Amino acid sequence: MRASKWIFVLACFAALAVFGQVGSRFGVDLATKIMVLAVFALSLELLVGMTGLVCFGQAAFFGIGAYATVLLSPPDGPASILVLLPLCMLLAGAYALVVGALSLRTQGVYFIMVTLAFAQMAYYVVHDTPLGGGTDGIYLMVKPSLGSWLDLDNAQTLYRFTLACLIGCFGFLALLGRSKFGRALAGIRVNEQRMRATGFSTYPYKLAAFVISGALAGLAGFLFAVKDGFVNPEMMSWHMSGEVLIMIILGGLGHLRGALIGAFAFVLLQEFFKSEAVFGEFAKHWHLGLGLAIIASVAVLPRGLVGIPGQIAERLRGARAGSLRTAPGRGGHGAG
Repeated sequence: MRASKWIFVLACFAALAVFGQVGSRFGVDLATKIMVLAVFALSLELLVGMTGLVCFGQAAFFGIGAYATVLLSPPDGPASILVLLPLCMLLAGAYALVVGALSLRTQGVYFIMVTLAFAQMAYYVVHDTPLGGGTDGIYLMVKPSLGSWLDLDNAQTLYRFTLACLIGCFGFLALLGRSKFGRALAGIRVNEQRMRATGFSTYPYKLAAFVISGALAGLAGFLFAVKDGFVNPEMMSWHMSGEVLIMIILGGLGHLRGALIGAFAFVLLQEFFKSEAVFGEFAKHWHLGLGLAIIASVAVLPRGLVGIPGQIAERLRGARAGSLRTAPGRGGHGAG
């Protein structure tokens, strides 16, 4: 990324760090939720934006990370973060390995449908069996900690830990994109057939990206379960996969910044249309307002919110070029 883009990202992270110190309890809780979803969005950005694989089953890995957090936590004392967090990411990545090994043998709409089918399988396992508490879900009795150093039961500590995870995830994907592996993924996104013609076996690269994406989604699931202290099957349903896909489209595909911006914009739009102070009784139908806003933004901003500066610059260049063409002495109506 150019220096200006890095400055923007660093400024956003710095603003989040400051907000954690000065924000209200509600504001800190909302920002924590948004950062968790931003990690989730970044995990899907690796597949869709960097590799060109439209996955509609990302919620399965997110849910596995969340359920593993609750099921693996002892009821009589806090689990160690150093043990529980890697286990959650490992389990989500292991399921992603199984799903990816099979679904990546298909392409296009078939790939989308196969990933959706695997996600729905995971959904019904926790929905229809005692393992996940059925439709009632299960509670996290004691939140994980790291002795007296890191207690995630504290809202401020959880906020800082979530921010650190978000920064680490963003930095990891930025480095990954600049590596040889990342350039191979970019080649697959642009033209997989040409990559194969040059001697690349694209399947291992796509599978590795799929597993990494699943593990990062498991990280988001861990943070989500710790924040709410509760998980239910709805977080593994197809609409959750749809929401995170909308986030990265809203922010701008192909940009890590877009995943961050999209997550913030999506949640803030939700809160805006849910506000009874603004919409009164219509707030009960907030889905309608949110849907119309997203349709309008996609129509007006085809490159997402991250493309706004570029669109403004293009219009300014177009206006400047038009004025030069019509200026006297430059071939316009006023030329001699």
